[in-house]
Amino acid sequence: MPLKAKKTLQKNKNTSLKNTLIEKTKELEVLQRITESISSNLDLNQVLKEIVGLVFELTHADATLIYLLNDARDELILRASKNPHPKLIGRIRLEIGEGITGWVAKEKRLVAISRDAEDDPRFKFFHRLPEDQHQAFVSVPVIRKGDVIGVLNIQHKEPHDHSKGEIALLTTIGHQVGSAIDNARLYQEMKKKAMQLETLSRVSRTITSDHYIEEILNLIVTMTAGMMNSKICSIMILDEKKRTLKIIATQSLSEEYRSKANVSVGESVSGQVLKERKPRAILDVTRDPLYSFSPLAKKEGLCSMLSVPMMIKKKAMGVINIYTSTEHSFSKEEINLLQTVANQSAVAIENTTLSEQTTAMQEALEMRKAVERAKGLLMQQGKMSEEEAFRLIRQQSMNMRKTMREISEAIILTSEMKTH
Repeated sequence: MPLKAKKTLQKNKNTSLKNTLIEKTKELEVLQRITESISSNLDLNQVLKEIVGLVFELTHADATLIYLLNDARDELILRASKNPHPKLIGRIRLEIGEGITGWVAKEKRLVAISRDAEDDPRFKFFHRLPEDQHQAFVSVPVIRKGDVIGVLNIQHKEPHDHSKGEIALLTTIGHQVGSAIDNARLYQEMKKKAMQLETLSRVSRTITSDHYIEEILNLIVTMTAGMMNSKICSIMILDEKKRTLKIIATQSLSEEYRSKANVSVGESVSGQVLKERKPRAILDVTRDPLYSFSPLAKKEGLCSMLSVPMMIKKKAMGVINIYTSTEHSFSKEEINLLQTVANQSAVAIENTTLSEQTTAMQEALEMRKAVERAKGLLMQQGKMSEEEAFRLIRQQSMNMRKTMREISEAIILTSEMKTH
């Protein structure tokens, strides 16, 4: 080989090695940035946002998405993406084995497609996502202690050949971010449980306070909305005579929601919950035929709903409803938690009702005593019959727009002043 050719070949090799070194250095820097970022942050949403951002930058992708398994481990939920689709976060769900993403989660194996990704038989087409119009697709399992906890997708609109180095790096990232995501989820769960315990304690203190029932219930819906991360929480009480449910407390600022029509027992979701005395969860109220207020729900931006009966002993007094702004599958723990709050609220209403009834009975008794004494005085001093005395007290009550007790007490006071 001529010397000039050898020099050219060596120069090309050096250039190739230099480029490889630059690329590896860049990859190492990205890995280091990922490590620093996720190790210094325990907020799950922020961790996911930083991961998709860094992978997006590394791969020069047109879209990067992260799906995480739900608590039941039977469904993948879109939790973060770049370029962002904020309205679709939490709404796109895939069963295990569904689409390329679901297949990767099931098989724990990476999939890399360089062109015509939608022609792959495993591909699931989402008409709502603009990046469905892409050519290249890499789907990486996110691993924690040997188990899949999610899937990381990298997509290109144009054909893209994924090098072995790129595949190896993405596989490493899939394992590396798994621990960070799991740690963030555990931290989030601990914070959530701590807040739930504190809220339940505050609810207990509230129902035994000296506040009026309206104030108590408004405090309960505000605390419950925060505890359940709910957009709207409302309490509906049963009118036993009309057999309808009416909103009596909500932290919603919308007057239209506050004044929405009453619900008959057995109708809509709330009416069914009261009738059956069982909780019910709706994934999307805007599409559920049982829900009676779909146009209002769309206007308010409501999506998932959980409704539980307010029970005291075997009596259903009303329902508590919570809504989320994105699709949410309510866990058994969340249902039990809201049921606890609902039952505590029922106790508050029952105690207040009994107190009001006792007060009313006491007032009625005091009024009767006063009327009887006033009648006796009128009969004695005015030489009139019992019926005439009663008629006089009642007539004075109507004329002066005062209660019969007030008129009776005035007669008694006047008589006592004459005596002395």
